[in-house]
Amino acid sequence: MDKATLLGFIAGTLTTFSFLPQAVHTFKTRSAKDISLLTYSIFCIGIFLWLIYGLMIGSLPVTITNGITLVLALMILVMKIRFG
Repeated sequence: MDKATLLGFIAGTLTTFSFLPQAVHTFKTRSAKDISLLTYSIFCIGIFLWLIYGLMIGSLPVTITNGITLVLALMILVMKIRFG
C-alpha cells in the first residue's frame, strides 16, 4: 500500500470514528434535542456525494470511510427524527 493510500485510510478512519461517540450517546440517552436536523441532513447528503465520488475515481479510502461515515451519520439522523 502506498503512503497516500495509507494516509487516506488513517484520515478517513479518524474522521469516521469521530461520529461513534455521538451515535452511542444518542442511542443510550434516547435524546437528540441538541442535534441539528438541518446540519445532519446536509452532512448526510455531502457524505453520500463523497461516497459516489470515491466509487467514481476508484479510491478505496474515500469509498470505505465515507460509506461507514454515512451509516453512522444516518443512524444519528434517524435517531434525531425518532427521538427528536
